Amino acid sequence: MGYQVYDVSMSIHEGMPVYKNKPEKKPLIQVVQDFETSPARESRIQLDVHTGTHVDSPLHMLPDGGTMETLNIEKLTGTCRVLDLTEVKNGITRSDLEGKGIEKGDFVLLKTRNSDSESFDFEFVFLAEDGASYLASLGVRGVGIDALGVERSQPGHPTHKILFKAGVLILEGLRLKEVPEGEYFMVAAPIKLKDTEAAPARVLLFKGLSVTG
Repeated sequence: MGYQVYDVSMSIHEGMPVYKNKPEKKPLIQVVQDFETSPARESRIQLDVHTGTHVDSPLHMLPDGGTMETLNIEKLTGTCRVLDLTEVKNGITRSDLEGKGIEKGDFVLLKTRNSDSESFDFEFVFLAEDGASYLASLGVRGVGIDALGVERSQPGHPTHKILFKAGVLILEGLRLKEVPEGEYFMVAAPIKLKDTEAAPARVLLFKGLSVTG
């Protein structure tokens, strides 16, 4: 194989970290049929649509926003850029992003100290309002972050709203610890749900993959 694959998705299990450690957000996985009673095993899962690595749709924060099926799946595939922001302690601001060479149409993945921990940190690094405004002004197609939320402690959720109103996709819950800064080919595939404001996703990054068409 002439390329490297990074699986930057969170594993879904009952003990996984969830937003603010809320018990009601924990997935529930039940074996409903096993080999004691049947020739086949089957399980059932109860899952919040914002569980683990997931894509948000505008309806998450905008009452008139679109649901998951309104998103363009083509924007969730293609080249992306991992930005090393592990030195940032709090909110990622415009000054943290300037000089990174971000261009129109980029899908930027924000690698922070969040990826170093497998538990929920109430002081997680997030994208600050002015950082979101800067990325929206550049015309990026999407923003991903290694936290279960792209923002925290901002009244009115301006980061989400700025990005959504600019048509920027939001990808949360990435695991980027092992991924060096640089350019990759990304496949971010949310579960094909209808009428929801988010969906869990499997996200793969490919390094050295040659795609021709």
